[in-house]
Amino acid sequence: MTTIVEFDGASRGNPGPAGIGYRVLPDGDGVEGHEYIGEATNNEAEYTALIRGLESALEKGYTEVIAEGDSQLVVRQVRGQYNVGADNLIPLYKEARTLVEEFDDFEIRHVKRSKNEGADDLANEALDQR
Repeated sequence: MTTIVEFDGASRGNPGPAGIGYRVLPDGDGVEGHEYIGEATNNEAEYTALIRGLESALEKGYTEVIAEGDSQLVVRQVRGQYNVGADNLIPLYKEARTLVEEFDDFEIRHVKRSKNEGADDLANEALDQR
């Protein structure tokens, strides 16, 4: 079964208070979530959102995932196009890659911010509710 996972992280300050949002969008049976994650950089929040979205897709039994996010850095690092140089991102990258290996098929795409509004709204909602 294939699903789309939209993910976004937001940090007010960099680092600063951070929130994440994700949406798992299969045919008709979607799941979404948001969470305040405390002090984090924007990139830490982006990775955390991806991780939570992938965990949710696994819990729902999806075997094929297309992940969509507006962070070029995270997308290209997960694809292996960029090295992960920041020490704070290495554990998050490793966790994301471990989850990716659980799927039969995985693709990650960069989308424009305007195409990621649902996940972005959830990340900001997490910040507003802290």
